[in-house]
Amino acid sequence: MRGVVGAGMLTLLQKELLRFWKVSFQTIAAPVLTALLYLLIFSHVLESRVSVFNGQVRYTDFLVPGLVMMSVLQNAFANASSSLIQSKITGNLVFVLLPPLSPLDMYAAYVLGAMVRGLVVGLGVFIVTLVLLPGPFHMAHPIVAIAFAVLGSAILGTLGVIAGIWADKFDELAAFQNFLIMPLTFLSGVFYSIHTLPPFWQALSHFNPFFYMIDGFRYGFFGLSDIDPGISLGLVAIAAIVLAAVALSMLARGYKLRH
Repeated sequence: MRGVVGAGMLTLLQKELLRFWKVSFQTIAAPVLTALLYLLIFSHVLESRVSVFNGQVRYTDFLVPGLVMMSVLQNAFANASSSLIQSKITGNLVFVLLPPLSPLDMYAAYVLGAMVRGLVVGLGVFIVTLVLLPGPFHMAHPIVAIAFAVLGSAILGTLGVIAGIWADKFDELAAFQNFLIMPLTFLSGVFYSIHTLPPFWQALSHFNPFFYMIDGFRYGFFGLSDIDPGISLGLVAIAAIVLAAVALSMLARGYKLRH
């Protein structure tokens, strides 16, 4: 079996990158604008009403890493899932299946393409929000933030592969996104600290894997978090490995790909 650096994998990766870059106004600029609107609205309405980390961090500053990570996760998922479902529906998936690409080649190309889009959008959100923040913005642990961003984009890229393989039409993919990805993202602490929630909802938040990604990423910004960042990093890494194994198994079996 050829390694992940095979020419076929690189060609498929290039196709995935060009796919979203050619419509960058839609795939990059639009998500950045959406995150900017969230920041403007929530910071204006809640800045004086919400206290996070016992007042150690301004609410507007608190929003920035949450919005950045939310953008990374949502766009990584969208890239991989939409690519696969479009290929299945239009019938051009056969041109990916016919070449001697290993399951690892396919997985790496789709997930790396998704990661690049997610990270580019996240970087765009970060740069734009910095312009609007009053005063300097200092990151406490940038390496930690990068680690969570990379793992988070890999996890959602993998979920996108799984969803794209599982879905047979756009309605099924939309259901996967609207009833799983969106709720888990919005209920993960993007706009609030879980310590502001009642005990029941605090406990329930610990079953949301997205919470650990966003909380760990936020620790990289402020050195403050709701959960020990080491625990979050370990759980996120385990989730990445498990989901990668599931996606590779589906690709190896040709589940809903080879008929």
